[in-house]
Amino acid sequence: MIQAKAINHIGIAVKSIAAHRDFYEKTLGARWEGEETVAEQKVKVGFLLVGPDGHEVRLELLEPTAPDSPISGFIEKKGEGLHHVAYTVDNIQQRLDALKASGLKLIDEKPRTGAHHTQIAFLHPKASCGVLTELCQPAAH
Repeated sequence: MIQAKAINHIGIAVKSIAAHRDFYEKTLGARWEGEETVAEQKVKVGFLLVGPDGHEVRLELLEPTAPDSPISGFIEKKGEGLHHVAYTVDNIQQRLDALKASGLKLIDEKPRTGAHHTQIAFLHPKASCGVLTELCQPAAH
């Protein structure tokens, strides 16, 4: 069992963060948090918050930084749009070990570093009802 604590963020694949930012800010009223490049993932991430203070949902616009980025491949195959849903968990490695032991198909058997210094890992979409699912353990404060 994942034992998700909350939705951490929703990942949206885009060719250009700058080209999409206006829609999210001006049409949806999202609040811009900033950008971060995650070199290991070959992606630039633009962070936006939607919802009232204390109950926000983070949107992450994912822009590839290289032609061999997983996001480049996704956009080539499926076009821009919803990429994944991420859930906050504790003890990410224990969660991965338990899921693997139960026979669930994983993309990542070990966590890797994501934006905001989180530890992340992906479940295969075929194992999660067709939705690419990310487990996300926030950095210790």
